[in-house]
Amino acid sequence: AEDGLPNMRTVSVSIALTENHDTNGGLMIMPGSHRTFLGCAGATPKDNYKKSLQMQDAGTPSDQALTKMASEHGIRLFTGRPGSATWFDCNAMHGSGDNITPFPRSNVFIVFNSVENTAVEPFAAPIRRPEFIGARDFTPVR
Repeated sequence: AEDGLPNMRTVSVSIALTENHDTNGGLMIMPGSHRTFLGCAGATPKDNYKKSLQMQDAGTPSDQALTKMASEHGIRLFTGRPGSATWFDCNAMHGSGDNITPFPRSNVFIVFNSVENTAVEPFAAPIRRPEFIGARDFTPVR
């Protein structure tokens, strides 16, 4: 919605650049949660990307809804050595906790979108996110 994608047809990959331990704030995913729609209240602030990549406040589910989903789907943690990767549907409930250990955790996230799902103007944000966050070149990769 923040990028103006007409449909939720993306898949993400997270690639570990450093060791992802079970203690250094790694990516958590609720397997199967992509099959359940969960609406979230609230407006998206301008330049949300500046904060959301560190801490997402806008458009997040209630604690009650998260607890129910976690009870139904469980939570899996992405751990692994540098170069390890995990793929997940854009609709899967996911997030990361803070890293309060002395061990760094760096990952690169890449989102793949269907060329048939060309972005329009955002319908849940006041302005487009910058090109380096939400690219708008829909030329098929060959």
